[in-house]
Amino acid sequence: MANPLAPKSQSAASSLGLLILRVTVGVAMCIHGYPKVENLTDWMSAMPNPAPGYLQAAAALSEFGGGIALAAGLLTPLAALGIACTMGYAAYFHFTSGHPHIAGSTGGPSYELALAYFAAAICVLFCGPGKASIDGMMWKRS
Repeated sequence: MANPLAPKSQSAASSLGLLILRVTVGVAMCIHGYPKVENLTDWMSAMPNPAPGYLQAAAALSEFGGGIALAAGLLTPLAALGIACTMGYAAYFHFTSGHPHIAGSTGGPSYELALAYFAAAICVLFCGPGKASIDGMMWKRS
């Protein structure tokens, strides 16, 4: 049985594309999650029905820690799964709250960015981290 953490074999071009995607999304998720990590269990307090503290902590750690791991390509499937779950819920939350797909000129809430992060995380989850990753170095194929 294949190791689910071992990266799939890929060309140099697809590995470069995955590197760019991983680093871009990983850094953005890390920056997005940092303020939440500072207030781990109560960052949703301004919302009408905040999630329980342990779910807020899981989401914050998924964004911040998962972003670092995704950018580095370390335990990539786990990082991508955590980000996909968190961003999938965020997109669902915004959609069911009646927010538009794309924010208007006023810059209000929308589900566009959460959906884009969700799609990127699913892409990395299915394609793997690429050769230019810590996972790729740890699981070198001969």
